[in-house]
Amino acid sequence: MREAERVSLRLAIVLLLAFISFNQLFAEDDTILYESFDNSFDGRWIVSEKEGYNGEWKHEKSEGHDDYGLLVSEPARKYAIVKELDEPASLKDGTIVLQFETRLQKGLECGGAYLKYLRPQEAGWVPKGFDNESPYSIMFGPDKCGTTNKVHFILKHKNPKSGEYVEHHLKFPPSVPHDKLTHVYTAILKPDNELQILVDGDEKKKANFLSSEDFEPPLIPAKTIPDPDDVKPEDWDERAKIPDPEAAKPEDWDEDAPLEIEDEDAVKPEGWLDDEPEEIDDPEATKPEDWDEEEDGEWEAPKIDNPRCQEGPGCGEWKRPTKRNPAYKGKWHAPLIDNPNYKGIWKPQEIPNPDYFELDQPEFEPIAAVGIEIWTMQDGILFDNILIAQDEKVASSIRDTTWKPKFDIEKEKEKADEAPAGTDVLGGFQKKVFELLYQVAELSFLSEHKDKITELVEKAEKQPIITIGVLVSIVVVILTVFLKLIFGGKKAKVEKKPEPVAETSNKEGSGDEKAEENEEPAAPVRKRQTRREN
Repeated sequence: MREAERVSLRLAIVLLLAFISFNQLFAEDDTILYESFDNSFDGRWIVSEKEGYNGEWKHEKSEGHDDYGLLVSEPARKYAIVKELDEPASLKDGTIVLQFETRLQKGLECGGAYLKYLRPQEAGWVPKGFDNESPYSIMFGPDKCGTTNKVHFILKHKNPKSGEYVEHHLKFPPSVPHDKLTHVYTAILKPDNELQILVDGDEKKKANFLSSEDFEPPLIPAKTIPDPDDVKPEDWDERAKIPDPEAAKPEDWDEDAPLEIEDEDAVKPEGWLDDEPEEIDDPEATKPEDWDEEEDGEWEAPKIDNPRCQEGPGCGEWKRPTKRNPAYKGKWHAPLIDNPNYKGIWKPQEIPNPDYFELDQPEFEPIAAVGIEIWTMQDGILFDNILIAQDEKVASSIRDTTWKPKFDIEKEKEKADEAPAGTDVLGGFQKKVFELLYQVAELSFLSEHKDKITELVEKAEKQPIITIGVLVSIVVVILTVFLKLIFGGKKAKVEKKPEPVAETSNKEGSGDEKAEENEEPAAPVRKRQTRREN
């Protein structure tokens, strides 16, 4: 009996080992490329020798970790480096996962931190000549400069009719995290034409390669296009409204009446100094020693405000102020009526698009190498754990074992460094508030606003003093969504009440009149001179 048990145990161990070996073999087959940078990149990655690409790559540890990566070591430089695959990887068969980590250790004001997945060298490039013109199949990763703040995904696709390669940009890509922590970017290309973009393992964007709503320009051209030879008929009337030809200007309409008139009820203030000038010569000013009257003219002291005018109600000639003229009506215009000849806005007729084609699946070009080609104003950008795989589980496993531990350490350190004095007093209460807000962000009807709410909570965690403001902002978001759910997002029209002006039949005033009514005459600028003008 014992012998049978020993045989059964041995058999179970053999089967277990076989199962583990099979899984490892399967996992290895699913991994096309994995670069951990645990060892130096020399001899495995090729630095471009192209003119202008003089940034120095370094094999350095990530700040606060023993984990190595590929470092951008100098600011304001162009960088280019490439790693060739053992053999080109096809993007047409099954799922393909592209993933890598990057850490912006000094932030990112202007520059890129993306990867390019290059086509085979037969397309016309060599590793030592790698530059921004080298043909790629996919460009993926963060880019930030000025108004640009996005995680790029660009597919370079060959038009089957023209033979030209066209860049197709993912619409509305996710934004780049604004901190200095390690982040992992994942693009999952599925055989059903679906694309998923993950940031730190969370889905930020889902798209379809063949949808015109997701890529610009779309991979599949429009079936029809405007006829370039079509011409608008001469009698085509695009005016929806026209002046009423039967309208006549009222007899009492005075177009010459001024906008403003003197206020006859105004009275000169008591104590007004009529004979005092508003400005006087500066009594403390003296003529410069080097003043030459023959060359510079007669010297005059600079002017200053008359102090007596400041003591009283005013100086100089008193004039009545002006007021709006109640008889003002402005230029008369006939009211507008519907145009009986209106035909709408003219558009050329649609014709079949000669460049139209259909696709069941994108014609992905194979990937033969991974390259980093960037021009950045910041140093301290660290790349790590670059992966190309055929299974999402491989990418998920690497995120959990390599990225997550680092990120958690960095997050805790960031909180400790940025926590202001006095945080410990309120910490317990605020932590409960933050935990509740994170749970609120997970509510299904707030899914469209989850990223915004999470971003607000993270800011409040860093700056507890703004917690109340963040709470108010989140409440506003929730109320807005709630009201939309109740009322269907419709807004009641609010009619603007007309200003209390004289009633006229001039229903359609011109924009010039409105501008004229709102304009105030500019006060004259007095010139103070210290010398005579020749």
